[in-house]
Amino acid sequence: MSTEAFKQRFVLDTSLFLTEDIRRPEESLQDAVCRLLELIANARLNLGISCYMPPTIHDELTTMLEARDVDDEVYSKLNTWVIRKHPDRYAVSIPANVVYSFVDEMSNRVDRGLRVSEQAVRKAEQTEDEVLEEHDHMTEVDAVISNLRDKYRSAMRTGVLDSREDFDLLILARELEAGVVTEDKGIIGWTEDFGLRYIRGREFPDLLEQYLTAVEPDSKRTID
Repeated sequence: MSTEAFKQRFVLDTSLFLTEDIRRPEESLQDAVCRLLELIANARLNLGISCYMPPTIHDELTTMLEARDVDDEVYSKLNTWVIRKHPDRYAVSIPANVVYSFVDEMSNRVDRGLRVSEQAVRKAEQTEDEVLEEHDHMTEVDAVISNLRDKYRSAMRTGVLDSREDFDLLILARELEAGVVTEDKGIIGWTEDFGLRYIRGREFPDLLEQYLTAVEPDSKRTID
């Protein structure tokens, strides 16, 4: 079978590598990531499928992997088989409606953030600043502040394009006419506005495995 139909480009998000949904039963994070990178390598060798990552996403991912003490093997495979490319922010155009929707969304979120803050202030006014029984160093007011932080973060950030990493991911995918691979619901929501196709991170390993079944066994190349 010809592999021309399978030659595709994908832009990978950090969430693809960190989600537990790509792991097999009792598989460690390192083993799951290595297996995924080997699939990416074999897909590139046999089908010409290319996987990309903006440098901002690469930096974010490596920082998170370092915090999880993965071996150098992971970084070696990541740097070999996933292409790092800066998005061309000057050449890629964004529909005016996307910007309009973003401004409208942020205006609504500011209003929601204010309401959350007002509710916390009123609750703090009615709260005695006494140490909570279940926490040695947290007072009732501290608990109100902590709750405010969680609710404010949810109101302002959940589902919104709120980082340069997310923006770079979408711009690069638009530039390359590539599919976005992510578990981030906010990014998935924005793929529609950017006119992009996407695949959930948990589905990506199976997709590559299915693609690789089209390769004739006698001609299949592997990194082993």
